[in-house]
Amino acid sequence: MNRRSFIQKSSLLTTTLFVSLKSFSSLITAEGLVSGRVTSKGRGIANVVISDGYSVVQTDKSGSYQIQLNELARFVWISTPSGYEFKTESSIARHYYKPDVKAELNFEIKPLKQNDHKHNFIIWADPQVKNKKDVEQMMETSVPDTRSVVQSMGNTPVHGIGVGDLVWDNFDLFPAYDEAIAKIGIPFFQALGNHDQDYRQGGDDTSDRTFQAHYGPTYYSFNRGKAHYVVLDDVRYLGIERTYDGYITPTQLDWLVKDLQFVPKDALLIISLHIPVHNQVKNREDFYAVLKDFKNVHIMSGHTHYNKNVIQNGIFEHNHGTVCGGWWTGPICEDGTPRGYGVYEVDGTDLKWYYKSTGRDKTEQLDIYVDTLTNQKRLIANVWNYDPEWKVEYFLDGKAMGTLPQQEGFDPLAVKLYKGDKLPQPRAFVEPRSTDHLFLAHFGPEVKVLKVVATDRFGQKYEAKINA
Repeated sequence: MNRRSFIQKSSLLTTTLFVSLKSFSSLITAEGLVSGRVTSKGRGIANVVISDGYSVVQTDKSGSYQIQLNELARFVWISTPSGYEFKTESSIARHYYKPDVKAELNFEIKPLKQNDHKHNFIIWADPQVKNKKDVEQMMETSVPDTRSVVQSMGNTPVHGIGVGDLVWDNFDLFPAYDEAIAKIGIPFFQALGNHDQDYRQGGDDTSDRTFQAHYGPTYYSFNRGKAHYVVLDDVRYLGIERTYDGYITPTQLDWLVKDLQFVPKDALLIISLHIPVHNQVKNREDFYAVLKDFKNVHIMSGHTHYNKNVIQNGIFEHNHGTVCGGWWTGPICEDGTPRGYGVYEVDGTDLKWYYKSTGRDKTEQLDIYVDTLTNQKRLIANVWNYDPEWKVEYFLDGKAMGTLPQQEGFDPLAVKLYKGDKLPQPRAFVEPRSTDHLFLAHFGPEVKVLKVVATDRFGQKYEAKINA
């Protein structure tokens, strides 16, 4: 599709959305209610959650619902229940209706062919394609790698979530992102990133127009097995071009309270958003307060272009390394984490995970380096998906030396590839970033072989060797 035809189609899509919204507002003013049914093979399905982003209701025993629509509502969506397929178009989630003049909105859902208590999901953070060359790299590397991982899962149900910055301020490339997702071939849900926003169109309320025209609501929920999934928009546009902060609007928090009233307190709760909560969302304490009764919460975030695991307020946040690595100029993120994505395995309410580096085997979970100093040498290990439950040990010429001390610093390869105002090209703004998932030790020049063994919280061992 050329740029002109895409712009024409995008403009038509956006115009249609707001013409529909105007018509829908008239309906709300006149009647106030929308009703419908949720059915599967002609049978009504009870206790299915329906929302307009303001009100949250459940279907009755016949599968029927009524919802009092807010005058600002742009969508009505279903929180797909466990045991049923996600509605998609070319793998992109389409679990919603755009506003129109219909007073009856019905949802037909199909049962899965297998039990979904065991299922997997994939997190893609920051594909952030800017131009055709970026898209080519994504299609040649990230897409086939992810597709291969999905195929290795056999018949296990699997879905994906893109946690923002799907593109890099270039909305002409949303179709390219869609094509990438279609090639992976699994249902994919999208969260809004700061680079997915419209600028120069007002404030936060208007900054998501194009995104919504393509991907629907910016916050919603769905279910699979014993897990409840929530997607939120925590990027608040401040009305000045490319100026934003991390903030979850009161409207979303109010909706989240209503949504979670139908979720068992012992459920596995997965919340996906773009900006990391633990250090960049200004009203995170309000957000944590909503979640205080849930003891098994995992947050999936992106945005930072590094990989970090944090436990705060009893909540585990996975801040993911990027699909794009060094903004498509190098194979690693600024902290040395290889470009890649998160892979998660759900069994009931238990969650296991690993970081999958693009183009590398999943058993590769660390890189090691050797520096030569004046009278000694230094071992540096970068264990990029480290969390406090990991154990990192090292061996010198086969002799066990115990725990490898953790120390904040810079990944040597990141320094080599990115440090300085001339590197990398053509995006010299990429710079190495200090990280706390480095492990260092000094040793004598007589040592010949070094080995590091990292054991994750699930007891899985990973090792790397290098000659000194």
